[in-house]
Amino acid sequence: MKTLRAVLLLAATVSISSALADAVKDREGAVRNDKAALESDSFWHYNGLDSAFAESKRAGKPVLVVLRCIPCLGCSGIDSAVLLKDSDLAPLLQQFVCVRVINANTLDLAKFQFDYDLSFSTIFFNADGTVYGRFGSWSHQKDAQSKATEGFKRALEGALALHKNFPANQSALAGKQGGPTPFKKPIEIPTLAEKYPAELNWNGKVVQSCVHCHQIGDAFRVTYRDKGQAIPAELIYPFPAPETVGLTLADENPSRITAVAAGSIAAQAGLHAGDELVSLGGQPLISIADASWALHRAPASGPLAVVAKRGGAAKSFSLSLPADWRSKSDISRRSGTWPMRGMASGGMVMEDLGDEERGKRGLKKDQLALFIKGVGQYGKHAAAKKAGFQKEDVLVAIDGLTTRRTEGELIGHLLQKHQPGDSVQATVLRGTERVELSLPIQ
Repeated sequence: MKTLRAVLLLAATVSISSALADAVKDREGAVRNDKAALESDSFWHYNGLDSAFAESKRAGKPVLVVLRCIPCLGCSGIDSAVLLKDSDLAPLLQQFVCVRVINANTLDLAKFQFDYDLSFSTIFFNADGTVYGRFGSWSHQKDAQSKATEGFKRALEGALALHKNFPANQSALAGKQGGPTPFKKPIEIPTLAEKYPAELNWNGKVVQSCVHCHQIGDAFRVTYRDKGQAIPAELIYPFPAPETVGLTLADENPSRITAVAAGSIAAQAGLHAGDELVSLGGQPLISIADASWALHRAPASGPLAVVAKRGGAAKSFSLSLPADWRSKSDISRRSGTWPMRGMASGGMVMEDLGDEERGKRGLKKDQLALFIKGVGQYGKHAAAKKAGFQKEDVLVAIDGLTTRRTEGELIGHLLQKHQPGDSVQATVLRGTERVELSLPIQ
């Protein structure tokens, strides 16, 4: 029986991987092939959250929910590795009730709070809905074909350890639980309610009926925009990477600090490379995504507790978060940043010029110098082009800002200081010529 299951899973994975390879061409086929391969697989509860939690109560196992955007190429490698259940993961996966969710239409938003910009995320639950932790990897998002599973294995082991000690450790897990949300389900958010049904349209165009996870973040931001309110910083800079506070963690062992940036928040707190993170914000960590969740829920400013082991002994530290710490998060590669570019910068894609290039152009190290890599061509994303901005211009002043900052910092400033209908004055360098332009806020 086990041999037969392995053969079936291999066939399913090959089928899904083939579909994913052509996802851009055949998005419908990718989704339908995934359903055909896994809907009848007894190991996976396919889009079956209710049945999975019911089984969890009966069996006493924790629940592992895989949230996967099938048409997206990002994370396709680790997705296929998890489905194949290789020799390292199989004994661990069998200790969970495993669920595969491929659309976000009716997710319980109070329970399912994770990095919506990732195309493969997992959340570990107790049968009563208590969250043990999260896993989601930006290294897999960027390297779609990577099948590295060591970090995921660590997360599985960590979730099982927390489950073993539950409910004695329930108070320590309080920070891992989702916070209040103004909408129960994605399809209740106004911009999504207008377009998407509760059930996928398997008899028609199934992809067009599917709410993709990144659309949840997009829709939340639009609700603030529609009310004429500033978008909260945690929605502009969601799930900050540990690098935001100066920490680099090992992919294969997310508790190990491999580097601490000089002068960073973490360095000022006294953390060192080689330290082993035990908890952040009072939360036990089982993955890098857990660290990002702790930062996501961190205060706008003030202290954030850290416990780390050094030489085998646990030590307490405190990160002192300044008021602008979230804006240091790198959001350049997030899918959710593209709609924000339409709102804030008229569809421009920009990057901060490095010191060497600044020297060549006679620009100071501390001044604003955002190189315009591209300008959008359609709809709201063509606004900058229509206003006269050009590819390879260098933005040196905008809305009174002239000091050095990243594209992400500029997007946050414009979204929080301005509303649709406003316009801001800007100066760009076009070769050696300074050009004055007016940028509409949308």
